[in-house]
Amino acid sequence: MRALRFDSHGEWSEVLHLVDAPVPAPGANQIRIKVHACALNPMDWVLCLGLMPGPLPGGIGLDVSGTVEAVGEEVTNVKVGDSVFGVPDYLGFPTAGVAESAVLSVWEPVPAGLDVLAAATLPMAAETATRSLDLLGVSSGQTLLVNGGGTMVGFAAAQIALARGARVIAAAGKTFEKELRGFGAEVTPYGEGLVERVREITGGKVDRVLQTALAPGQLHNFIKIVDGEPNHVMSITDFDDEGLGIKTTGREEDLVPRYDVLSSYAQLAAEGRFVIPVARTFSLDQWREALELCHSGHARGKLLILPASSIA
Repeated sequence: MRALRFDSHGEWSEVLHLVDAPVPAPGANQIRIKVHACALNPMDWVLCLGLMPGPLPGGIGLDVSGTVEAVGEEVTNVKVGDSVFGVPDYLGFPTAGVAESAVLSVWEPVPAGLDVLAAATLPMAAETATRSLDLLGVSSGQTLLVNGGGTMVGFAAAQIALARGARVIAAAGKTFEKELRGFGAEVTPYGEGLVERVREITGGKVDRVLQTALAPGQLHNFIKIVDGEPNHVMSITDFDDEGLGIKTTGREEDLVPRYDVLSSYAQLAAEGRFVIPVARTFSLDQWREALELCHSGHARGKLLILPASSIA
């Protein structure tokens, strides 16, 4: 099969190659799918750089959907031919989701009414947003600032927090302003003057801050608007190298992924009540163009590689 793989660590543009690789065999509690769609994520660059533990060679692509090709002997809840989405076993195999086939340890059925492209956008965004909001303690009646409402985790977090009954202020650009307002969020531009604008909107009351976009130098200000409580600020992009005491997630040794929520959000997506926007699709042969756009930060939605198709 064809797959994107790195044999050493470094910048993605230097270490990733499209190769012919063996078709992986699923373990007893795993399945293998024919990958119809794989969504790109910032975590892909982390894997290439070697910032996550794992053997070499390795692959990228942590959000996939497709058709079941093979099942492990202990798998009973899915059969060959079923449509599923989930997370590839990127640590146990030399290839991951950007491949013609992938082995999954985590999967859910694609519900009726949800196409496979939309299903592939869900795992990382929904899981990371849920985990972050839970660790931050966001609940009904609170006011939450999402700095990075136009990122896919921020976009998901805004929807989830609103569903919990929180008031959401989303710092975002024009791309998703209409959609965020449609969900019920209040939107303000990101960048210089953000804290002052948020204080004006809220009358000075902000209970929690979730940072999903890079915001150099802003952590001190975010702590100020939550009454000086650093543990009321959560970042998935800044791992508190300054020692400010904010909450972070993504590097914990005891991290417990919230994959248990994937089925619920897939059903909501099928009903039109939860969405992660798709910006563009690419064939496997167009992988470099897709990764360049993703790495640029100007994708304006999820970018999907379609390994099963020669033309996106």
